[in-house]
Amino acid sequence: MHAETFDPVLAKQTIDTIRLLSADAVEKANSGHPGTPMEGAPLAYLIYTRHLRHNPANPDWPGRDRFILSCGHASMLLYSTLHLSGYDISLDDLKNFRQFGSKTPGHPEFGHTPGVETTTGPLGQGIAVGTGMAMGARYLQKNLDKDLFDYTVYAICSDGDVMEGVASEAASLAGHLNLGNLVYLYLDNKITIEGDTSLAFSEEVATRYLSYGWHVERVTGENLAEVDAAIERAKRDPRPSMIITRTNIGQGAPNKQGTAAAHGAPLGTDELALAKQALGFDPEQSFTVPESVYTHMAELKERGQRLEATWNQECQQKCATNTALADWCSDNELSAEQIDALLPAFEAGSSAATRSSSGQVLNALAAGLPMMLGGSADLAPSNNTHLKGEDAFTPEAAGRNIHFGIREHAMGSILNGLCHTRGLLPFGATFMIFSDYMRPPMRMAALMGIAPVYVLTHDSIGVGEDGPTHQPIEQLCGLRSVPNLTVLRPCDANETAQAWKAALINRQGPTALILTRQNLPTLDRNQYASADGVQKGAYVLAVEEGDLQLILMASGSEVQHALAARDTLQQQGVGVRVVSMPSWELFENQDSAYKEEVLPSACRARLAVEAASTFGWERYIGLDGAIVGMTGFGASAPGGQLMDHFGFTTDNVVAKAKELIG
Repeated sequence: MHAETFDPVLAKQTIDTIRLLSADAVEKANSGHPGTPMEGAPLAYLIYTRHLRHNPANPDWPGRDRFILSCGHASMLLYSTLHLSGYDISLDDLKNFRQFGSKTPGHPEFGHTPGVETTTGPLGQGIAVGTGMAMGARYLQKNLDKDLFDYTVYAICSDGDVMEGVASEAASLAGHLNLGNLVYLYLDNKITIEGDTSLAFSEEVATRYLSYGWHVERVTGENLAEVDAAIERAKRDPRPSMIITRTNIGQGAPNKQGTAAAHGAPLGTDELALAKQALGFDPEQSFTVPESVYTHMAELKERGQRLEATWNQECQQKCATNTALADWCSDNELSAEQIDALLPAFEAGSSAATRSSSGQVLNALAAGLPMMLGGSADLAPSNNTHLKGEDAFTPEAAGRNIHFGIREHAMGSILNGLCHTRGLLPFGATFMIFSDYMRPPMRMAALMGIAPVYVLTHDSIGVGEDGPTHQPIEQLCGLRSVPNLTVLRPCDANETAQAWKAALINRQGPTALILTRQNLPTLDRNQYASADGVQKGAYVLAVEEGDLQLILMASGSEVQHALAARDTLQQQGVGVRVVSMPSWELFENQDSAYKEEVLPSACRARLAVEAASTFGWERYIGLDGAIVGMTGFGASAPGGQLMDHFGFTTDNVVAKAKELIG
């Protein structure tokens, strides 16, 4: 809506409608946060009506601006605004707030509610994900078309968002990169659940964001003209912008506004009635939307359809001469055949760390996949994730090599933002032990069903001299416990190539590649089964000679010991099968017949070997099996010495196997 059509009376009526729809929904659910939607209503109204380029009839239109409600507890602010703006969210959906199966869950969920760009709730994540979205837009501008992808990422955030460390990490990088397509509005209400923010928060947020290199302004949240002008200035500034809006939590609730009582609980019947009366609504009516408000907001849908039609026409015209853009527009899924054509094959007899093999595979893939980009949390030389011959992502350029800095948490969230940019194939890397720092966004990626690839190297006590602070023990089983996260721990170079293939085929969730620092032998696939078996998660690597008496199961660097132990035991007349198990998740996706083929239930003598916590292996070894694993932390010593000390040797595997079969 343009300035000449701005009607302050209609604006106030619409804003108050957003406030009361939100408060009514929280009241009906008897659960939720009414205060932040009531204070944030003017900001949401201004963004959606006067600044956001969007089409309610097609929430996924690629040329749209993005809006993130970083303070996801204020979800009713978003739902009410989306409803009035013409998105596919009905008044009944608002009435079913926080109810099972509704479009209006307690916190916004990507893929669940039309118009929700990313899942928020854990505070700070929206600020960080928006950084990734802004980087994605810049990358598309450089590689596809400057004008078509000149969109802005807006966000509303709260005190809790700016307190969380992930927001600081991401804001620091956003300022460094001059991401001028970020416009954030901060609800500075000085209230958290426990009370006034002065209980624990006295810093000057404006100064902090200025130090990050952001454009910062202060405005009064209820002054529409002032906020509107600030947003206009922010859009013109080449830096990311933080507009600090002084607001009053629970605005309109006469006895609870400005207090913690308006934060995390319904207003209560009496207070809600008083709020309606104060705002000129019937206190006896709920979920009231004046017809004038619907008429006023209907223009958004009409405008959005015009904007998208113009964008589509321009895009179609440019596709005729822009091959890269035409390929992007086709939006074809990566096929296994395309990936196979890019994958290198590794000759038997060589020896390499799987992190090194991964680097070769990654570069081979990137050469044929121009939308693949990523980097490391300051560990690219160790993670082997540098894309050779490619530029860096800098303030001046949108190259494919991203230097995230020592910011693992923000890296994970930024990867999520990049995944929200259609067509991109982002990856991020660090030492496996530091995956702990980015577990929140890894979980969020799994929840949203988006597909970043995590390259996690230095995967065990084989790290060696750095000691137990850097040696992952419980991280592997922890990652395996996350629903919809696929974990792969390959045993050699060719399994590593197949692990990358599995990661790229998997578009329904994130994938973690668990890679070694130490060298591993490249297996002779003429002697052993093809590494293609990785695609099924587990496969018979070496078959038994004679009757099956024992199954040895292993992943990663311990597969070599299982194979060597098999040779020794076979020479002693024991029929031993070796099963490589790089991915439990992929194996669990197979049918029961295949699982029985690999792990026949008749063979109860099973020994698992893995240099990590033993937790979880019980499902595969059964009541009669055993595990060679870690039950404590590591130590500081050369990696080979540690492997010997903790029993990850052929001799120990043989000894444990003999104990098992008596």
